[in-house]
Amino acid sequence: MKLSKILSGLGRTSARTGALALVAATAITASAQAQTKVRVTLDWVPQSTHGPTFIAQYEGYFKAEGLDVTIAPGKGSADAVRKLVAGTHDIGWPDINALIEFNSKNPGKAIKTIMMLYEQPPFSICALSKSGLKNPKQLVGKTLGAPVFDASYKLFPAFAAAVGIDPNAVKKKNMNPRLREPMLIRGDVDAISGHLFSTLLAVKAAGLKESDVDCFLYGNHGMESYANGIAVSPAFAKKHPEAVKGFIRATYKAARDMVLRPKMAIAAVKKFQPLVQNAIEADRLRIALDCCILTPNVKKNGYGSVDMGRLQRSINQAAAAYKLKNIPKAADMFDASFLPAKADRFIHK
Repeated sequence: MKLSKILSGLGRTSARTGALALVAATAITASAQAQTKVRVTLDWVPQSTHGPTFIAQYEGYFKAEGLDVTIAPGKGSADAVRKLVAGTHDIGWPDINALIEFNSKNPGKAIKTIMMLYEQPPFSICALSKSGLKNPKQLVGKTLGAPVFDASYKLFPAFAAAVGIDPNAVKKKNMNPRLREPMLIRGDVDAISGHLFSTLLAVKAAGLKESDVDCFLYGNHGMESYANGIAVSPAFAKKHPEAVKGFIRATYKAARDMVLRPKMAIAAVKKFQPLVQNAIEADRLRIALDCCILTPNVKKNGYGSVDMGRLQRSINQAAAAYKLKNIPKAADMFDASFLPAKADRFIHK
């Protein structure tokens, strides 16, 4: 074959190859452009209980929904709410009670929870078993210690009302959160308030056993509260409703993984934060699943939704504790429209 024909053939081949490469590059670019950016803020430092978000990120569930997700640690629920309000983040993990307080004080700017992560709250009062405090009514005349911003502490007036005691009959001592459990163990306070899975892990780290502590979960003593959930910026929800639905679908898939394969949650969190300790996070997740996530109600009715009647009662309790003048309606606090059908909400099988 003449060289000119060979070169001509190569030219056509090169042209075809170039055209195909251009098409492929265009497709990749279009795909990248189709990814909706979602900025997520946690409520606290990364822990195994944040498994649904980290599993969805590292197993590609968010990406499969067309989402480009970035995750930031949090500094408490109030911090998560501020980020959603400021628009620096689109989706967050705040305690719904922090939203109740915000929505009450900012009518017309309500931020709603769209998926409930803790069907029962981890709010608790804990005392050393040797103290003899076996009933929350015995807190009268005792000293309760906690950081002033602690959710359990802020809701203590409602808890006291639910168990039938005067909250002012219990002495209060505020402290740095790192001193909470050490002060309990030293006997500086009679009881402390806090998230159950944080308190139990802290006392165990100090050399005690779970059986050395008696804890009163708020949900077992007349409190109707829910706790942390997925909340969304109103502006983002309005602009990207399908992206929000995709985020929730991915979260459900990851939550099912967390329940059926807890080690996935720990590995995913460790990928984000290598300093987490496997044994501690496995313990944390065990306690959280038992007390607050995989509850009998979740097993029966599915995960992520709320009972609107119970939510309204919990709002009324929180409003009394926070001394709120404007009491939000349940419909102002929770929007179920982004959730999948009920048949798709079960995470334990």
